[in-house]
Amino acid sequence: MTNYLFIGADISLKSNQICAMNFDEHVFFNCKFSNTPDGCEMIINKIRDIYQKYFFDKIIIVCESTGVYSFHFANYFSSNEYLNNFNTEVYCLNAHDSEKYRKSFNDIEKTDPSDAFVLADFARVGRTRKLSPFRGSQFIALQRLTRQRYHIKQDITREKLYIMNNLYLGFSGLVIADKKDKPFQNMFSSTSCAVIDYFDSPEHIADTPIEELIDFISKAGKNRFKNPNENAKLLQKAMRASYRLDKVSYDSLNVAIASSINIIKCLESQVKDIDEAILKTVKGLCPDAYNILLSIRGIGPVYAAGIIAEIGSIDFFNSDAGLAKYAGLCWNRSQSGNFEKEDTSFSRHSNKYLRYYLIEATQSCVNFGFPFIEEFYIKKFNEVTKHQHKRALALSARKLVRLIYGLLRKNQLYQVIN
Repeated sequence: MTNYLFIGADISLKSNQICAMNFDEHVFFNCKFSNTPDGCEMIINKIRDIYQKYFFDKIIIVCESTGVYSFHFANYFSSNEYLNNFNTEVYCLNAHDSEKYRKSFNDIEKTDPSDAFVLADFARVGRTRKLSPFRGSQFIALQRLTRQRYHIKQDITREKLYIMNNLYLGFSGLVIADKKDKPFQNMFSSTSCAVIDYFDSPEHIADTPIEELIDFISKAGKNRFKNPNENAKLLQKAMRASYRLDKVSYDSLNVAIASSINIIKCLESQVKDIDEAILKTVKGLCPDAYNILLSIRGIGPVYAAGIIAEIGSIDFFNSDAGLAKYAGLCWNRSQSGNFEKEDTSFSRHSNKYLRYYLIEATQSCVNFGFPFIEEFYIKKFNEVTKHQHKRALALSARKLVRLIYGLLRKNQLYQVIN
């Protein structure tokens, strides 16, 4: 590293502050450039002038990951033909890591030049060796889709939580019914939504002849219910147990509920479109890793694509523990004297997208009866009486990380050994 060029870039919307130094902390320049292609070319020209004099073995460029602001800068420098001839690596750093490193400087000013200097020095002391280089536009294209899917699914969850308030006000019996007494397993299934949308009050459902209600459920469910008569009876039972409101209240509630249902339908339609785009984008990108993930029962094409988009190359990680830490599937101990806290949360400074796809993939593995994960999940579920599902799912996801890391590192498909 003694003959490396270290460059720190403080990215903003309109301009970039660039600091270039060598291993001996000699600063070649610390200047501001416009955040445009012309500005990047000016930086490359200054790097060229320095390189032609010192002939560095490697060029390391570090910037903070600032969402879309840092993307163009990182992509421009990682794909530049001139820089690629000189073993150039570009890193997008978590702002939390750079802030922690900044605290090691005593009384340093908080300015753009000092921020760029800190980032360059971060690379100079070798902190980038534990990080993953910028992966290029192909991974970013897939990542944009998988992350968009995450955000849409979060919106769907929030909307479903919100609609439950209105459902309780209008159809309280449907919400409070025990699992065995619920007319529909999924409160937001097409049949359930059709019932709520068509009938304007609990009395309307309770007073409807059972034959008409059975016929409505059968048509709305496209004759998929094994015993629509039982569904109709449970529905009327739930409606009779509901609180009654005046007609004016139902008019407002029905409009609000219908609005939320339409929003959920629209978002779910968008998820389907995103899934199709993900499948098109992932083809040809890391085919070996993609097929390895698909060999694990329960991990489908979308979850596999989401995991690949966030991991990139498995070579970026030295162990499954490193991968788990990157995903936030690790828990720091909290101990004092003879007391040790049992409830510890996920690491907040981690990749929430990777954690989401790993957790979802784990749940899918449990649902599909993948023995390696299902048996472990059941074991952990029965160990405690508090937070059973969440705890077992998180611990099972950590076990899945170990499996994924081993398979990707060995470049082999999962095979059942009899």
